[in-house]
Amino acid sequence: MKVKVISRNPDDYVRETKYDIQRVPRNYDPTLHPFEVCREYTRALNATKLDRVFAKPFLASLDGHRDGVNCMAKHATSLATLLSGSCDGEVKVWNLTKHECVRTLQAHEGFVRGMVVRFCGTSFFTVGDDKTIKQWKMEAPGYGEEEEPINTILGKTVFTGLDHHREEGLFATCGQQVDIWDEQRSSPIRSFTWGVDSFSSVHFNPVETELLASCASDRSIVLYDMRESTPLKKVIMTMRSNTLCWNPMEAYYFTASNEDYNLYTYDMRYLEKPIMVHMDHVSAVLDVDYSPTGKEFVSASFDKTIRIFPKDSDRSREVYHTKRMQHVICVKWSADSKYVLSGSDEMNIRLWKANASEKLGVLSLREKQAINYNQKLREKFQYHPQVRRITKHRHLPKALHHQRKELQVMKEARRRKERNVRKHSKPGSVPVVSEKEKHIVAVLE
Repeated sequence: MKVKVISRNPDDYVRETKYDIQRVPRNYDPTLHPFEVCREYTRALNATKLDRVFAKPFLASLDGHRDGVNCMAKHATSLATLLSGSCDGEVKVWNLTKHECVRTLQAHEGFVRGMVVRFCGTSFFTVGDDKTIKQWKMEAPGYGEEEEPINTILGKTVFTGLDHHREEGLFATCGQQVDIWDEQRSSPIRSFTWGVDSFSSVHFNPVETELLASCASDRSIVLYDMRESTPLKKVIMTMRSNTLCWNPMEAYYFTASNEDYNLYTYDMRYLEKPIMVHMDHVSAVLDVDYSPTGKEFVSASFDKTIRIFPKDSDRSREVYHTKRMQHVICVKWSADSKYVLSGSDEMNIRLWKANASEKLGVLSLREKQAINYNQKLREKFQYHPQVRRITKHRHLPKALHHQRKELQVMKEARRRKERNVRKHSKPGSVPVVSEKEKHIVAVLE
């Protein structure tokens, strides 16, 4: 006769010590867990709500400038060092961990128009309204020594932008033309012009280091190769681009900030139309900077906000604003991809979290696991109406909200007019122009 007995192995459920977590046997057969999706949905909803509750992006304000902050530069090798230049010619070096200014120098008369740190991090360059390029040591002068630049170059015209080569002792400036300089010489080794009276910014490609791009006052974006004697090509848009930034991970892509409230991401091989138009700002976009991962970028606008866009999305995922922050002139994304820095009209530099609800400091293993689990849940249920509504909702100042509504009304009116014109015209005489092609006037080679 067979006798059925329950057999249990104590190793499966008995703890070795009283400090161990209780072992719980689980059968993962989906038929035994009919309400699993419901439970996960509730957890995802709660995780989304808590994400918004803990979204406190503002970290610190660095004040000390006596005029509006006009430009900023990241240190090439130090995460904690930031340089900023203001409209009164003053340059400050900041320690971001202590939130304090460690050095101040009067670099120029008038605006500091651009600044960049050399790739080795031992010195930095500034350009200003006084038609000079100055090179400064990164270390502060010793006791009794005067603050003097290592090198000063006097130019013929005002310089409006500056960038340094990633590997060699070369740098580029722009003003009435784009000049390539050698650090050892006092005159440019190459100059590029293309029938334009002035340029607003110039930037080297971080991957293909011989290439550079500039924004010109005739509404064009011009591409150059240092090995060539003439510019490569240019794209003319309906309105002027203020500045641009190359994607640090994908050599071909760059994003330009425009006066028409939009940002445009281009593939430099196909300039006929942008690969993405990023729309959300309600005033001119003044600056843009990519995250070191190349997945996102941050933009600064005249509408007193900064926005974070995924590179392949036409809408921003985050908007930051404060009551005191005025027109944001410059913005930078920190080299560890965790923080965003913005410099604005009212003499302040602000430090923000790139991920608004991220917990700072050392996390325990269980905290990390919970964060990752919640993140996966939010991704799984991101298209559910409730989850999507909570995730997308952002509180905007009243003026900004009204401006946005007004813009939507104007866009809709334009679309309606276009539709009516097409409806009452000869078939094919009024072609449908896509949003991407609308803003391009011509591409010249």
